[in-house]
Amino acid sequence: MKQVAVILAGGTGKRMGSPVPKQFLLLAGRAVIEYSIDTFDQHPAIDEVAVVVHPDWRGKVEDMAASHRWPKLTRVIDGGSERYMSTLNAVMAYIDYPDDTNLLLHDAARPLVSAEIVDRVLEALRHYEAVGVAVPSTDTVWEVHPDIGEDYFGHFVARIPERRLMWRAQTPQAFRLPLIRDAYQRALQDPQFSATDDCSVVLKYMPGTKIAVVEGEERNRKLTCADDIAVLTNYIMQ
Repeated sequence: MKQVAVILAGGTGKRMGSPVPKQFLLLAGRAVIEYSIDTFDQHPAIDEVAVVVHPDWRGKVEDMAASHRWPKLTRVIDGGSERYMSTLNAVMAYIDYPDDTNLLLHDAARPLVSAEIVDRVLEALRHYEAVGVAVPSTDTVWEVHPDIGEDYFGHFVARIPERRLMWRAQTPQAFRLPLIRDAYQRALQDPQFSATDDCSVVLKYMPGTKIAVVEGEERNRKLTCADDIAVLTNYIMQ
């Protein structure tokens, strides 16, 4: 069985408003993406590491790879214009690998994924074809609907799910190769298909598949806005 970690770094920084994609911003003196590559490259159970990146930034990753000499980083894959396209490109890059290959798909914007999280994911993959990482929500979560009537005000509470059932998704999300391949093949036949999360693709297009959930960590947070840099830096310095 082969364990392949794929770092998804195809974003261009538009949502954060940065001229540099957030995965290349400096965090405690190092590029954000370097942290997660290190974690997977140094993990004894990971066989290969790949990075999916926007073509405009491919050279940046290749320069990093040459400088750091990560022994397991074997592929740099061009990303797509949407996140799901980057996942699809990664799946296609390994399409000829054996069916017992596992793909661990991780957002480059989560630099502080730990070896312990990877351990938990790999253990779950021994028993299930799909695994997600999440942390229990400490906040009550509201489902809201917009008011589209004449007296428009904003959003209104439509439903309040039980907090104990609400978990906040993280990455990596991991799959047996044939499962994620078949899920995307089905999804691409759907003209309404759109996704920002790979587990949701499996959930919708491979009904009946159990997606195991292992617990993540608060420090495995996503770099979304400028304020997150200070928080992540604080975790590093602890």
